[in-house]
Amino acid sequence: MLMNAEHSTLLLIDVQERLMPAISQGNEVIDRCTTLAIIAGLLEVPVIGTEQLPDKLGPNVESVRELCNNTVEKYHFDACPDGLIDELPEGRQHIVIGGCETHVCMLQTALSLIDAGYKVWVVADATGSRNDFDRDVALDRLHQSGARIVTTEMVAFEWMTHCKHPRFRDIQALIK
Repeated sequence: MLMNAEHSTLLLIDVQERLMPAISQGNEVIDRCTTLAIIAGLLEVPVIGTEQLPDKLGPNVESVRELCNNTVEKYHFDACPDGLIDELPEGRQHIVIGGCETHVCMLQTALSLIDAGYKVWVVADATGSRNDFDRDVALDRLHQSGARIVTTEMVAFEWMTHCKHPRFRDIQALIK
């Protein structure tokens, strides 16, 4: 099953200022999440962010925060009980997810979205946890649960579908 930009929403989970220094390869996760959000914007894919306890962990990093169409403040690890599903645009059943922590908030949110009938893609190179083992186990569990594990480049090229897309050169420059 291919991702379709017209049916997709990009969901960036908890890419927060005070959390990211503790995340393994946190700067790379920020870069990939930002790149995904820029690509989404170029292709008119809505971008939703979440923030876990923003009064304690701070807001999402600026590069992510400014690219989100909406941000859901949450207290549950799973963003769904705090209103995420109500914020998802109608008719967009493809949810592409990046963010932190892969084995906690991202995992629980993705599993709830799958249970709610959404098709979920997890962007492996745009996810992070405090340690890589937790991240890797979570990605394996997500795959076993029906999420598709992809990369930033896979998302970009599937959303564009062909090299004659009017945004091809802009997006190609972002991922090179």
